[in-house]
Amino acid sequence: MTDLIVIGGGLAGSEAAWQAAQRGLKIRLYEMRPNRQTGAHQTHDLAELVCSNSLGSNLPDRASGLLKNETRLLGSMLLECAEQAALPAGGALAVDRELFGRLVTERIENHPNIEIVREEVTEIPQTPTILASGPLTSPALSDSIAKLSGEEHLFFFDAIAPVIHADSINMEIAFRASRYGTGDQDEGDYINCPFTKEEYYAFVDALLRAERIELRAFEDAIRSGVKAGHFFEGCLPVEIIAGRGLDSLAFGPMRPVGLRDPRTGKRPHAVVQLRQDNLAGSLYNLVGFQTNLRFPEQKRVFRMIPGLENADFMRYGQMHRNTFIASPKLLRPTLQAIQRDDLLFAGQITGVEGYMGNIATGLLAGVNAARLHHEEPPLALPRTTMLGALCHYVTHADLKDFQPMKANFGILPSLETRIGKRERGKAYAERALADLNLLIDGVAV
Repeated sequence: MTDLIVIGGGLAGSEAAWQAAQRGLKIRLYEMRPNRQTGAHQTHDLAELVCSNSLGSNLPDRASGLLKNETRLLGSMLLECAEQAALPAGGALAVDRELFGRLVTERIENHPNIEIVREEVTEIPQTPTILASGPLTSPALSDSIAKLSGEEHLFFFDAIAPVIHADSINMEIAFRASRYGTGDQDEGDYINCPFTKEEYYAFVDALLRAERIELRAFEDAIRSGVKAGHFFEGCLPVEIIAGRGLDSLAFGPMRPVGLRDPRTGKRPHAVVQLRQDNLAGSLYNLVGFQTNLRFPEQKRVFRMIPGLENADFMRYGQMHRNTFIASPKLLRPTLQAIQRDDLLFAGQITGVEGYMGNIATGLLAGVNAARLHHEEPPLALPRTTMLGALCHYVTHADLKDFQPMKANFGILPSLETRIGKRERGKAYAERALADLNLLIDGVAV
């Protein structure tokens, strides 16, 4: 007998299935891969990381760090796997994406209360369900969700960055360092490719002139209206950023602050940072370099980056359509559908952005599905917590301005007293964890 169906074996669905199974429910977890691929995934593993391999800051006074600490308190299985697969990344939590996917898959496969079904779901079941099908939800299931919501789906374009082989990086030009001296120049967690002013402007010119991939046929309906506003601002293609002004990259993903080129002893005009992508250290991704350039153009233009003149690409960057629902009209802060108590949504399809947001909403949906099964009231977390604030945002935002939202202190209620900017993050974090602990102490989470 199945107590709960979970649709989607990504970050949110895997965490949701685990949390509900740990609370005694019999789970049937549907994942359509490998029988039906998405165009962005490359493996059959659950919880595959499609874009960056970084789960964001680990620092306790940063928004992403706070969200991690909240999910640690709530017992996140995926966060445990991420920490087992961690790679050097300064103050961030980056993972070997293949190891991470394998660890999550093994935990799910070996759980006695979870059955994995490798099939596509085309209709929303009429039994208790968590829908965590993600931004690449299949067209058939998307149509079923649209019928339920009575609203057109919202969508935006997302892009992923290239990954290159480490042995193709010219370390006579590139150098190891973390910003502001967090790590020795020889032992820094990032590889940095420094630009002179002339090299930078030549690179930007080539980037702006490079040929881009045309939108796919299934995106024809919006082809004529594509502009920067259709991209999620937190994951813009590098060529779109460059188009906003010649210096926009130097003040954005290529900002050189906190770094000095050991060859010159000076700060570069701009820099491209490379972050380790696997445990062996044989692969690196270009940080902030999501792109929609044609593959030959990526090879030509990105080889203009100093130190990458002979770059060997393991994976080129690409752009894809991400779908998310009209959550302000469809969901409650408990992540339940307004029309159905026993239907919950989780992950990026709700409008929560970022790996940790996906994991955290999956955790809450799994907990609430279990509470409903046991005839207990579902939880709406305090708005002073980062997870509570994210759930409140996606369910209360003005639909006409609704954009996916990452963890950030701007969505939290203001502090009762004025505090200096440097101490504000710490104060927000202390308040959030205190309120979450009070909830945990008072309710069997």
